[in-house]
Amino acid sequence: MKKLKQNELKQIKAGSLSGWAIAGIIAGITFLVGIFDGIARPFKCR
Repeated sequence: MKKLKQNELKQIKAGSLSGWAIAGIIAGITFLVGIFDGIARPFKCR
């Protein structure tokens, strides 16, 4: 087994999500909840 140096450890990227990916997932969930809410409780335009 090879021992890694400190700067080599900092370069490892393993399965982390970026901020944009998390924001996209949250936006998608919000959009789907909005569609479901519109179908379940339709309101007339005011």
